[in-house]
Amino acid sequence: MSKVYLLPVAVFLIFQVTFLGTYIVAVLEGHVVPTVPYISDAATYSPESCIFGQLINIGSVLLGITIYVRYRHVLQLYEHHPDLDSAVLRHNRLALWFGMLSCLGISFVGNFQETNVRIVHFIGAFCCFGCGTLYFWMQAFITYMIYPMAGTRLTAHLRLGMSVCCTILFIMLAVTGVMSHILFNGQNPRKWYPSDGGWYYHVISSISEWIIATIFSFFILSFTPEFRDVSVDHPQISLLSITMTI
Repeated sequence: MSKVYLLPVAVFLIFQVTFLGTYIVAVLEGHVVPTVPYISDAATYSPESCIFGQLINIGSVLLGITIYVRYRHVLQLYEHHPDLDSAVLRHNRLALWFGMLSCLGISFVGNFQETNVRIVHFIGAFCCFGCGTLYFWMQAFITYMIYPMAGTRLTAHLRLGMSVCCTILFIMLAVTGVMSHILFNGQNPRKWYPSDGGWYYHVISSISEWIIATIFSFFILSFTPEFRDVSVDHPQISLLSITMTI
């Protein structure tokens, strides 16, 4: 497969379509107020929850494949350039684990709604944004290490900047999210009005979530130029034993 560069593009598109599409459906169905709900709040009730869950599952699988291809990409660069710092291998291995945990978290968020299984939903959100941010930091360091064999200095700077932004936004999302729920005294968090208490903290938290999710998508999209130099072969299958019956 030579058009590997389409993987990050597909991940970017499917997540953006999922977030915006479920938000529009939720608003039209009257399940959330239009003023910046959480992404997952817009996917709490059907039919939008069904659309969200299906697309998120597809997106998390594609993201997992993208993360694995990036892992093998860096591995191949190291094998062809032995003068690279051995720390590249360590960062690459950590990035793979953080990335896969982030994919698992995304799947949890899509399949376990906050109103049904709250604790699993929050664990998934933490894995998604927390491990995802750590993955970005690892990739930012790796991009500096493998330059000029792959990537550009500008790409490294951009990835570092996105990592910093994601870290700040993740902290803001968590802190203001907790504070807003403590101060909330309304009936339905999916329809959060200014009179319900904790409104400003809720707005800051939800805006932070939308921005960090968008940065996540653009970070993955940034792999596109490097993946143009990557080709993936079909995996080899070996039979451990063959029994013939006549």
